Amino acid sequence: MSFDNICKILAEKYPADFVRWLIGEESTDITVLKTELSLEPIRADSVIFIQAGNRILHIEFQTLTKSNPVIPFRMLDYYVRLKRLYRSSVTQSVIFLQETDDEIAFAEEYREESTVHRYRAVRMWEQDSSLFLDNSALLPLASLCRTDSPQELLSQVAQEIATIADRETRQNTAAYTEILAGLRFEKGLIRQLLSEDIMQESVIYQDILQKGNKQGEERVIIRLLNRRLGEIDLVLLERIKSLSIDRLDLLAEALLDFSNVSDLVTWLDRNVSS
Repeated sequence: MSFDNICKILAEKYPADFVRWLIGEESTDITVLKTELSLEPIRADSVIFIQAGNRILHIEFQTLTKSNPVIPFRMLDYYVRLKRLYRSSVTQSVIFLQETDDEIAFAEEYREESTVHRYRAVRMWEQDSSLFLDNSALLPLASLCRTDSPQELLSQVAQEIATIADRETRQNTAAYTEILAGLRFEKGLIRQLLSEDIMQESVIYQDILQKGNKQGEERVIIRLLNRRLGEIDLVLLERIKSLSIDRLDLLAEALLDFSNVSDLVTWLDRNVSS
């Protein structure tokens, strides 16, 4: 399944969230319209039309900038057809998913002689991730947003997915995110961060840190160490358990840089007596 078709699925499942994002309106009168418009050659799988009150929201998702006909002309063509068919106001957004410097991604109008038609271009790599991280419907798009640390952003997305209570929704959201994140990340990293046990572990870990539960924090840290370094022997386990909760917090941060058991031993030698 293509990247842009995943976005279309999200818009069909959560039309009110896309209306809120792209139009800035709350509406209870929302209908997803069929995407077929008469007269070829205009028909694209990544197009969706949402009717919100007396307004049509036309969304087109694009992974690539090249198309035939070109995107600006296509937006004009769609606008005319939608206006003729529904006789409503029409708002149009083209959402570019993958970062590019192609001028088409920065164009927001079709212009020829006396004809000027404007639409909105949304470049996901310029978007603030907070809007998407705070909304489970838009969450799969968050990994494509603006960030100084893409890997940290993907980790945040994974943590948010893990907090979704409904199992089916959580799994679907993880699957959508895994596909879209492929536009930016290596498959190995995506699967590592989005595996269900890792996501849940991360959420539990954060919760434990916030609550200051020493016994629970020990369990999660030991589990993380076992996963990262292999089975930890009993002597080292006892040394870890002797740490105060403040030292456990320090170990939780330090273990992310450990590459072998000797790193753990060195850290313990500095922070707890034998």
